Amino acid sequence: MKKKWLGSAATVSMLAAIMLAGCGSTDTSSTEKNDAPSKDKEIKIGMTQIVEHPSLDAASKGFKAALEEKGLKAEFDMQIAGDPNNTQTVANNFVSDKVDLIFANSTPSALGALNATKDIPVVFTSVTDPLGAKLVSSMEAPGGNVTGTTDTHPDAIPKTVEFIAKQMKAKKVGTIYNAGEQNSVAQVEIVKKEMKKAGIELAEASVSTSAEVKQAAESLAGKVDAFYVITDNTVVSALESVIGVANDKDIPLFVGELDSVARGGFAAYGFDYYDIGFEAGEMAAQILQDGKKPEDLPVQYPQKLKLSINEKAAKEMGIEIKEEWKSEAEIVK
Repeated sequence: MKKKWLGSAATVSMLAAIMLAGCGSTDTSSTEKNDAPSKDKEIKIGMTQIVEHPSLDAASKGFKAALEEKGLKAEFDMQIAGDPNNTQTVANNFVSDKVDLIFANSTPSALGALNATKDIPVVFTSVTDPLGAKLVSSMEAPGGNVTGTTDTHPDAIPKTVEFIAKQMKAKKVGTIYNAGEQNSVAQVEIVKKEMKKAGIELAEASVSTSAEVKQAAESLAGKVDAFYVITDNTVVSALESVIGVANDKDIPLFVGELDSVARGGFAAYGFDYYDIGFEAGEMAAQILQDGKKPEDLPVQYPQKLKLSINEKAAKEMGIEIKEEWKSEAEIVK
C-alpha cells in the first residue's frame, strides 16, 4: 500500500486544487470506467482520507477487508489530505492515475472526489449528511457516480441528549466543532433541536484547526455542565485536548463514536466505524465485480447502535456509574 501526505501549507498544491476544481471532471474514459474489470485484473483503488484518527482509520481497514474477503486483487493508494483544501488535489491525482474506483473517507474527501470526476465510481464512508452535502440526489436512489455509507444513525444524537438531560441533569452543554465542515454543521443543528426539546442550553465554540481545540475547551470550562463532541474530524483528531480539560475540571465528556470512548471520552451512543467501512467495501465489490452502478446502490446507514461508557474516564471526571446504566451499556475498563 502506498501512503502519501499532503501538507496544508503547500502553496502549489492549493493553487492546483483551485484551478482543477473549476474544471470539474478531468477524466474522459467514461465507457472504460463503467465496465467491471476482468476477474484476473489487478484493480487500482484510490483511497482519500481527510485526516488520521482511530474512527476513520478503522473505516479504511474495514473497506479493504471487505474487498479482500470478496477475493478482489487490488492495489490501494492511500492519500491523507491533512486539510480540506487538499482533498481536491488528492482526487485529481487519482483521476490522472486512472484508478478504477475512489474510496472517499469523510465528507470533504467525498466532495473532492465528486468534483474531480463524473465517470470513475466513488464510494464514500464516514459522511454525516450525504444529501445535505449534495453528494447524492436521494438516499434511496443516489444518481450519478457516487454512493456509500453514512456515519449518522438517526437515534444517536437524540439518545445522547436524552441521557445528558435525564441522567446527568445538565442545564448547559458545551460543544466544539469546525464550522467549515459541512458534516459538523448538520450535526450541530440536530443537537440544537434535540437540546431545545430537552430544555438544555447549548454553548458553541468554533475552531478551524486542531491546534485551537484545547483553547476552545478551556473557554467553555466553568460555564457548562457537560461537553458533547460530535463526529467532527478537526476536533476528534485532537480529542486528547478536550479529554484533558474534562478530567481537570470534572466535566462529563460525551462523544459521537465508540473509538472516542476508548480514547478517554465518558460515553457515546455509537457503532464501529470498521463496520460502515466494511459495508462500503461490499458496495465497491458490487461495482467492481458485478458491474453495478453507484446510482443504483442506495446509501447505507449504520446497522448497530449501542451505548458505551468508559469506567476509567468516569472516575477521572468525577462521575459515579449507576447500576441501571450497566444493564444497557457496554462498560469499557
